Amino acid sequence: MDAHFIPIAAEGQPEQGAPAPNRIISGSPASLTWNVEEAPGGLYAGIWEATPGKWRIEYDEWEFCHILSGVSIIEEDGGAARTVRAGDSFVLRPGFKGNWEVVETTRKEYVVRTA
Repeated sequence: MDAHFIPIAAEGQPEQGAPAPNRIISGSPASLTWNVEEAPGGLYAGIWEATPGKWRIEYDEWEFCHILSGVSIIEEDGGAARTVRAGDSFVLRPGFKGNWEVVETTRKEYVVRTA
C-alpha cells in the first residue's frame, strides 16, 4: 500500500448524518460521509452525499467541492442562487452564510481546510 497516494472513493462504512434540526428549512435531508483523509492542521478530504431537503449553512472553514452527481442549489445570503450539478467545481470560503438545497440526491468530492 502506498502511504502517500490515497484514492477518493466511497468505500467502507460511511458516517451517517443530517443537518441540525434547527437549520432544516424543508424536507428531511440525510447525509453519508466517507472521510478518507484527516491530516494534522485541520485538512479533510472525501465524499459526501445528501438526500433532498433544504437547510441553512454557515462556513468557518474553506471547502473545495466537485459535484459527482445530482443537483443542488446553493444560495448565499444577499447573493444569487447557484445551481450545481455533475461536473461543477467551486470553493466556499470562511464566512459563507446561506442555504443549501438538494433537489436531487447530490454526491460531491470535498477538501476542507479548517481555520
